[in-house]
This record gives sequence, structure tokens and C-alpha cells, in this order.
Amino acid sequence: MRGSGLFLLTGILLLVMAVSVQAQSARPLRILCIGAHPDDCDVKMGGTAALFAAMGHQVKFLSVTNGDAGHYAQGGGVLAKRRRAEAEEAARRLGIAAYEVLDNHDAELVPSLEVRKQIIRKIREWQADLVFAPRPNDYHPDHRYTGQLVQDAAYLVMVPNVVPDTPPLAHNPVFLYLSDRFKKPSPFSPDIAVIIDSVIERKLDALDAHVSQFYEWLPWIDGRLAEVPADSAARREWLRAQWIRPNITQEVRLALMRWYDPEVAARAQYVEAFEICEYGHQPTEDEIRLLFPMLGKP
Repeated sequence: MRGSGLFLLTGILLLVMAVSVQAQSARPLRILCIGAHPDDCDVKMGGTAALFAAMGHQVKFLSVTNGDAGHYAQGGGVLAKRRRAEAEEAARRLGIAAYEVLDNHDAELVPSLEVRKQIIRKIREWQADLVFAPRPNDYHPDHRYTGQLVQDAAYLVMVPNVVPDTPPLAHNPVFLYLSDRFKKPSPFSPDIAVIIDSVIERKLDALDAHVSQFYEWLPWIDGRLAEVPADSAARREWLRAQWIRPNITQEVRLALMRWYDPEVAARAQYVEAFEICEYGHQPTEDEIRLLFPMLGKP
């Protein structure tokens, strides 16, 4: 009798979990990608964002700094205003709901209590189901500290007495790391890989909107500014050659095989990969498929 009661209780709990997951899938998902600068999110998950948006889900990009140091000839408020306008145009091209730029100085970000509170508020305000951010190991301190700030917020978004001016979340989001190439202290581990072949042109369109970065600042700092074509069409093709390349490592290919049919995974050329953070809600495989409804589809 005792065993049958335990079996019944277990069945009820599983049913409640299934109903909760199905209810979540019945409404549009709310996705928040947090980057350090106004172009970081576009680079790391522009294609995935476009897929989410095309499916009717609500996607927001958030830049923790205003990008006011990222240029060789401009800076300060003039550059910040320009980069905010570029971000808004990129959002329009991707079809996402919003692209917000916080007014923290570029190259001066620290994981302070004040900025942590900003991040907590933004996650709560968006009522995020998924939160993407960099890992806290990277060449750029703004990237590292953005990752640290989001990690620091991952539990606190549910604590009512922390940032009490903004209601806490009832459920912890799934937090995910954006991909990177850094190996120490530990390499990026792709848990989820999304094929973006069908929206690769839209991602390129978004990068193309960030004129100050992809056609000016980044070529300049790499010593290649003279290579950038003046003609807009030729310039876009130059951008494609620099930034839109097949990028499937062996580890990413294995992740693809987990989430897609083998034939589909084998044909994929362009992929964005993500690692599930140990903080926040830990999703089951069924939940992942509901939270990433494009998985398994060519």
C-alpha cells in the first residue's frame, strides 16, 4: 500500500510538471540576450534571435555599456548616440522586439552592486524565460564582467527583498552562455546548437547595421581599414567574408546530432551554440525542446 501511494504521488508530480511545461509552451517565450556592447548579441545569437522572432516569440537584446569608447575617431556621447541608433536598426532587421542600451561607459564596466541591480531589474521587467550572456572569461573586461553580473543576478532575480522596486520573478529563467573560443580555466561546452542557415542573411543584415564597428572600428584596430570597400554592396560582401563562415567544430557537430536528425545536422553550415549555466533553472530535455522550438527543424 505504501509503495502504491508513493507511485501515485510520483505520477502526480510528473503530471504537474508536464502541465507546467505545456502551459509555458502555449504562450510566446520571452528571451533576453545580455551583451557588453551594442553589437555583441548580434554576433553571438543574431540568427537564433531571428528564428525565435519569426516564430512569434519576444526577443530583447540588452547592451550593458553604451559603446562610447569603441572607435578611433569618435567617442563619448556622439559615438554612444550613433551606436544606439545602429542597435535599433539591427533590431529592426532581425525582427526582434527591442534593443536597449544602458548608459554605462564602454571599457569602464565593473561588477558593482549598482550595475547588478540594473541587470536584476531588466531580467525581471522582461519576465525572461531564457537569459543569454557571455561566460566570465574573455579578452575584454566588459565581456567578463557582463558574464559575472548576470551570474550574480541569476538567483537574486527571485528574491523579493533584493531590488524591491521591481517585482521578483515567480520562476527562475534558464541562463545560458554565449559561445567563445577561450580555453582557460575551462573551454566553452556546447549543450545546445541551433542551425541558422535559413536566417544567415538576416544575421548579416544585422551586423551590416553596425557601421561604426564592422566597417570602421574593428578593421582599424586590426590594421585592415584600407581593405573595406566604399560601395555598400561590395562592403556587405566583404563583411560576409570576414564574419559569416562555417563554424562547426567537432563538439558543436555532436551537439547538433543530439537535437537534429543526422541528415539535417550533416548538411548544416552555420550554427550558434550555447552552454547551459549551472545557475538558474536546470531544464530537462523536453523543456529544452519547448524553449528552443526550432530544434529538430531544418
